[in-house]
Amino acid sequence: MSARIAAAAEAKINLALAVTGIRPDGYHELRSLFLRIALADALTVELREDATDTLAIAGDPALPVEGNLVLRAAARLRAALPDGADLPGLAFQLEKRIPVGGGLGGGSADAAAALRLALRAWGRVLPREELLAAAERVGADVPFLAGGDPAALVEGIGERIRPLPPLRSPLGILLLVPGSGLATPAVFRTHDAGPPPDGRAARIAGRLAEGWSSLGGPELAAMAAELATANDLWPAVATLDPALARDREHAQAALGIPLLLTGSGSTLVGLYPSPDAARRAAETFAGLATGSGASFRTIATADARPESRRGDPA
Repeated sequence: MSARIAAAAEAKINLALAVTGIRPDGYHELRSLFLRIALADALTVELREDATDTLAIAGDPALPVEGNLVLRAAARLRAALPDGADLPGLAFQLEKRIPVGGGLGGGSADAAAALRLALRAWGRVLPREELLAAAERVGADVPFLAGGDPAALVEGIGERIRPLPPLRSPLGILLLVPGSGLATPAVFRTHDAGPPPDGRAARIAGRLAEGWSSLGGPELAAMAAELATANDLWPAVATLDPALARDREHAQAALGIPLLLTGSGSTLVGLYPSPDAARRAAETFAGLATGSGASFRTIATADARPESRRGDPA
């Protein structure tokens, strides 16, 4: 066995998410402002003596190995390398910390980390364009997460990425994770059956990207009221889960700030001018009952700072 190497598989949030169309193949075109966050799964790998790729998972016993994006990413990378079929097998170990099915891109983050770790383990280098092409074949969010950018304006089905620099100062982030989630295909079907978006979310995403270089944590937190209206999937989510819509109102009243929906949900996001402010809010909010009698899991985190990134940088 070779030495084991590790990487942090960092999650993302969508600060704005617009549905801009549907392709003939059924995939939705999006325009979204992605922000990488410090909450991360831990992934390690070492070479095997045979050619089989394996995965062991800790932290979520219900998460299946079969079909996991980590193994799919390794298979796609083998296919992208001229000698991929002859390379040694990879033994991955994944510790899940990102809530599953919450719109935080946890599976995609694991796949992106798997791509980076596999290249390191095999001693290979891919140009950014080829790496992102392999990532695109794994999943829609994987190219952004594989590219290593702190933030980006992402369009198409995730393949068009405009990298953005780190925020000028740290942003505090409070994640409110409900006890159950929604299936992404169901959210999009419900969205498609409703009235078309008015373009507001797309315009907000564009303006946010244009002014990004001047923003730090306090400035972005001050934009929360506008950003809370900038997810075209929220009406569909509220239709499918009326309890979440009521709980969002209750949580906003308790916290005194607007809450964003990330991705297709169901995680709600509070923005704070500093990580300390987010931690204080989490301590205050933890354990409070929601309007439906349920409770959120609260996670205080921050944007991912390049200077403190753990593991292998993308």
